[in-house]
Amino acid sequence: MNYRFSVPFEFPLHFTKGVFDRRNPLLATIVSRLEPARRHRLLVVIDDRVAATNPTLQDAVLGYASEHAASIELAGPPVIVPGGEAVKNDIAHALSLMKVINDAGLDRQSFVVIVGGGAVLDMASFAAAVAHRGIRAIRIPTTVLAQADSGVGVKNSINLFGKKNFAGTFVPPFAVINDLDFLETLERRDRIAGIVEAVKVALLKDAPFFEDIAANASRIVSDSEILRRVIERSAELHLRHICGNGDPFELGSARPLDFGHWAAHKLESMTHHRLRHGEAVAIGIALDVAYSVRKGFLDRAVADRIVKVLDTIGFQLWDESLEQRERDGGHTLIAGLREFREHLGGELHITLLRGIGNSFEVTEMDEQLILGSINDLTKLRPANVGR
Repeated sequence: MNYRFSVPFEFPLHFTKGVFDRRNPLLATIVSRLEPARRHRLLVVIDDRVAATNPTLQDAVLGYASEHAASIELAGPPVIVPGGEAVKNDIAHALSLMKVINDAGLDRQSFVVIVGGGAVLDMASFAAAVAHRGIRAIRIPTTVLAQADSGVGVKNSINLFGKKNFAGTFVPPFAVINDLDFLETLERRDRIAGIVEAVKVALLKDAPFFEDIAANASRIVSDSEILRRVIERSAELHLRHICGNGDPFELGSARPLDFGHWAAHKLESMTHHRLRHGEAVAIGIALDVAYSVRKGFLDRAVADRIVKVLDTIGFQLWDESLEQRERDGGHTLIAGLREFREHLGGELHITLLRGIGNSFEVTEMDEQLILGSINDLTKLRPANVGR
């Protein structure tokens, strides 16, 4: 006997400013979407970096709940958790949050509202997904990268055994709210790093979008209106892919939006996360672009233009970790290819380019050509590095 069923998901994505402003009804409206007559219990989780740069945020959360008491009840004071990859590297953080969820008596109709960068969104969404087999999560991404990509996805995870995203789930959030005000407090480095996922999805799916990014490459970081437009288009393209590619939970091996990511994941662990995720992805894209040229898939002039755009935005496309070797003399980065294959389920799928907006997949990578591509990137080494 063979039975089949499907489960429809709604995936609201909202853009706003001042999500916790008492006069902004958006959050209260979202939590009441399915049961408008009910008073909903919320546990708010805040990235400590966000709390530090927004010192009035916790009071704003309390004030918002008071203003909208007819539909919202806080299950306790906001929970502050470490920001950055450290919160995913230690399972104790997820277990601690699950204990808070348990102690607060949250049920499956309660909400965990997560305010933070991609790592905090990942960890807290994972904790919510496994508590009671799923508590509703509302994500409020606070970084460019999370608003443009990771925060609008369906994946939740923590790192285990030295491997990125080893433990995780596929659970769509109840909603995502992109509050553009949070971007105003970001360091320039983080504003730059987040843009890479927009560049990535433009290269894969939308040549006119890439042209828009290229035309504004020198101003994206400093011009909030351009940045908003880039984030909105990137989020839209990522969600179109998730909702329209027929495999939202990645049951197959293909990962078409992971362009540049096989190397990026390894570079992050090799540098003990000295490199931000976006910074590592930019290097990974440059590496795969160089590889595409060496394989004869991509014209060198196109590759040079892609690299120039990344450079103009502000990315460093060389890092000393690219030369790291194992005890046997082999390049450490190559091990990342094998780990990526394992992460995909045993069959390698790497996305490469034939042109801007023209991507395709390969199931094999020539390790010698990868090493040659690493050598190509040495030309991008800053003048004061390695001399």
